[in-house]
Amino acid sequence: MSPLQPIASREREIFMDVLRGFAILGIFIANLNGFSWYFPESGNTGPWLLPEADHVMSFLHHVFIEGKFYTIFSLLFGWGIALQLKRAAMKNVNAVPLVKRRLTWMLLLGAVHLIIWPGDIVFFYALLGFILLPMRRFSDKTLVITGVILILSPIAIYAAKSYWTILNAPAGLMFETGTKVMKNMNGVTIQTDAEIAAYLKTASWWEVFKVNVSGFFYRYGYLFFVSRVPKVLGVFLIGFALGRSGFYNNIKQHKKTLYIIIATGLVIGLPANYMLARYMSYYMDDYWQLNIKGLFQTIAYALGVVPLAFTYVAIFMLLFQKKRAAGILSVLAPVGKMAFSNYLLQSFIGSFVFLDAGLGYIGEVGPVYYTVFGVLVFIGQVLLSHWWLTYFNYGPVEYLWRSATYKKWQPFKK
Repeated sequence: MSPLQPIASREREIFMDVLRGFAILGIFIANLNGFSWYFPESGNTGPWLLPEADHVMSFLHHVFIEGKFYTIFSLLFGWGIALQLKRAAMKNVNAVPLVKRRLTWMLLLGAVHLIIWPGDIVFFYALLGFILLPMRRFSDKTLVITGVILILSPIAIYAAKSYWTILNAPAGLMFETGTKVMKNMNGVTIQTDAEIAAYLKTASWWEVFKVNVSGFFYRYGYLFFVSRVPKVLGVFLIGFALGRSGFYNNIKQHKKTLYIIIATGLVIGLPANYMLARYMSYYMDDYWQLNIKGLFQTIAYALGVVPLAFTYVAIFMLLFQKKRAAGILSVLAPVGKMAFSNYLLQSFIGSFVFLDAGLGYIGEVGPVYYTVFGVLVFIGQVLLSHWWLTYFNYGPVEYLWRSATYKKWQPFKK
């Protein structure tokens, strides 16, 4: 029996790194709304706030960015676990204990990141990864069908919560706990986003740290309320089926499927995302109050976000079959290879630039300028990642994560 070893750099799927790098860009731009604490109704003015242009840009974010990039990340997560188990099976090795250890360290690293940025997805992904593992025994067809059902299930869940408010208890409990923790740790009672933003406007780094501890409970209250668990788990399952089936290795035979995915994303996904943008721009209160327009928003999200995200993936797959396009897109691969390190770096940059303990631009930058800022930071990360991987095999966080997973220090320098 061959011992299971880390996947060598040369064996990595460059395409997956490219896609992961692309996802990192979209996730950062989406997260900048949270870092900036931008509220169009606040009435703030300044050179970094452009009311009309910011409104248009925010609308475009809802159409083309909202939810799409964490969906791509979710697909890659399931895909990656499938490849790891598949390669181990070819060597007649049981990789499940290794994957569990990898998820455990991911959970711990995510917990640390939550203190830096309550909007973290790493901790959440690791938790759901443990749910994914027992479901690996399903056939690929069953995985895809189950995944689609889970992705659409928030529609039924939202409708049920509108009638049986007890179903909101988990989210309500998390929100209440967050308020109590905030009161005990910071000595203030804060319940709305605007109040948190006002508090952070003058908070020190120590006060920010304490806010982020309570932010964990607000974050998971939000995730429960929006039914993020079935959405992400559903995409995990589809990604797992994608990786195990070897779909990407036979793109020529699957071109028709890719064109169907793209057509679905354009014909159904785009209109649904346009409606989602309208509801999120004008009727967000209805969503939180479990009104009928909130149900319509949930339907638009379910029918729009995943199809459009999969359209992005399908387009990248087709482009990557062309040598010239693949060469251009491969510029993103180093960012994707260091995705965890780059994700954490974005959190440090976002916190430093916007929190008052740093540069203090909180509430002063709108979607137009923070989108430009996000792209510029990403370009810097592309350059930094290329330079770093010239001398090292892994990003700093990836190195620690791999070494802990395999219980052995990995070769760091090239």
